[in-house]
Amino acid sequence: MNIQSYSVKQLEDLCEDIRSEILRVVSKNGGHLSSTLGATELIVAMHKVFDSKKDPFIFDVSHQSYAHKLLTQRWEEFDTLREFGGLSGYTKPSESEHDYFVAGHSSTSISLGVGAAKAIALKGEQNERIPVVMIGDGSMTAGMVYEALNELGERKYPMIIILNDNEMSIAKPIGAMSRILSSAMASPFYQSFKKRTESFVDNFGEGAHYIAKRMEDFLKLITPGIMFEEMGINYIGPVDGHNLAQLIEIFQTAKKMNKPVIIHAQTTKGKGYEIAEGKEEKWHGVGPFDLDSGASAKKSSGKSATQIYSEALMHLAQKNEKIVGATAAMPSGTGLSELIEMYPTRFWDVAIAEQHAVTSMAALAKEGFKPFCTIYSTFLQRGYDQVIHDTCLMDLPVVFALDRAGIVGEDGETHQGVFDISFLRAIPNMTLFAPRDESSFHQAMAFAAEYQHTCSLRYPRGSFTKTDLADSLPFELAKSQLLSSNESDILFIGYGNGVGRAYETSKYLAEKVSILDLRFVKPLDKEMLRRLALKHKKWFVFSDSAKMGGVGSAILEFLAQEKILDVHLQSFEYEDSFITHGNTLLVEESLGVLPEQLAKRVQESL
Repeated sequence: MNIQSYSVKQLEDLCEDIRSEILRVVSKNGGHLSSTLGATELIVAMHKVFDSKKDPFIFDVSHQSYAHKLLTQRWEEFDTLREFGGLSGYTKPSESEHDYFVAGHSSTSISLGVGAAKAIALKGEQNERIPVVMIGDGSMTAGMVYEALNELGERKYPMIIILNDNEMSIAKPIGAMSRILSSAMASPFYQSFKKRTESFVDNFGEGAHYIAKRMEDFLKLITPGIMFEEMGINYIGPVDGHNLAQLIEIFQTAKKMNKPVIIHAQTTKGKGYEIAEGKEEKWHGVGPFDLDSGASAKKSSGKSATQIYSEALMHLAQKNEKIVGATAAMPSGTGLSELIEMYPTRFWDVAIAEQHAVTSMAALAKEGFKPFCTIYSTFLQRGYDQVIHDTCLMDLPVVFALDRAGIVGEDGETHQGVFDISFLRAIPNMTLFAPRDESSFHQAMAFAAEYQHTCSLRYPRGSFTKTDLADSLPFELAKSQLLSSNESDILFIGYGNGVGRAYETSKYLAEKVSILDLRFVKPLDKEMLRRLALKHKKWFVFSDSAKMGGVGSAILEFLAQEKILDVHLQSFEYEDSFITHGNTLLVEESLGVLPEQLAKRVQESL
């Protein structure tokens, strides 16, 4: 859609049409709502002033880019948003030439912009192209942003950074940066100024009140920009992020400056949908909902693993004051909201800062506390060096609780939690275990609370796959649990939520099988595996994780070390490719890992 010739009035009407289409589709399919509604005018102004075919449009996280999709020949396809085989909920270059980069994790945009600016300079295209970055105030809490700004301020590459400041990230903003950007009047300087002048204002009437108000407005304008100007980056703002005429004028001015410019735009999250305006977290990412009432269209299918984790951790924290914890900007998503509210001096949301979360918890462990570092599996990737260098190297007793392990559905490639076993298993001093259901989860948490070494447990998004097998036993280091034993040659080995999948698969087979809940993938229960190798020669592994370096790999390494050569092992973990987005069942069907599909694969193997 070429909107360069549109008048401001036409663009304002277009914004309303875009919002209506986003609301219609997201209420049907689910998706990211409030952030993308709030960014509509910003994105329309971007497309009015810049050219997304040649100017790199770089959206941080990119869940706010729905308006961009609608403006770039995807209006007809927008009905398929986040559906299997449909449009991604994030920018995706393979989907459109207008999408510059894949983005699902936060705070990468300015680094990408600097890299693009370097390439543009090397190619001599400075007069033809300019990177245009959009980043939210929540993403500004991550350290990578300041690494990029530091270099940009030094090298002065032409670049436009649009800071979409809606005074909230997914959760309530954490940290000094959010206070500077969104609440300048809370600064110590202003508070000191205010306190010293209150009596003066009260004594000198209306004129003094007017002067004080103008001073307040002045401070509001200059305080956020000081940091960026000091870093060598030109600052404009704050500006009204919903005033199209003003945005277009400012973008045109910034484009001509031939310098790095940050435009601080203040927006309302959920703009145009009153129910969602100004709400924290609930309306960030939503499932299908009723457009008139805002009520969720889906009912819960049972207690989620996250809820079980939250309840178990609360129970442990009430008994043991040494238990502390942190999450990185996902208090509700990880189940820590209630703990933060109940114990604000023991549980913290540290903002989008996984590296900081890991290292700060390591120091708490060094001081004798028992930290539970609660992070989505996909986001722990960002703190990998800190897990190795700051935690495992000293064998500190930090518990890494990894939510959303396995396929997460509509968020797709950037969010699938399938790599944690592979990348954590390689680290010395790391113990890996997983519960299979609610009862075993409480027992796993009790074990973790007492364990005096680094460890990690993983659990799925949503509910566990149920099993009708033996009751769970207390967790013991490197001890598995044999849930059913038969004379068959077949052994199903399940890990975590894979136990339920193994059980469901067994129901499609005529032959009875033995089922082992592995529990620990590091260290393995070697004694049990040796014993089972004498009886069962056909082993099948079930785990919601990558095959390469995963559970099957660990068991094959054991078989090789023990010189057990007569056992045939087949792993049903995920192959070596990134997993697409879509309804979880459809994604699993495409991967061939539904129980009925796995049963057929077992029969074919036999």
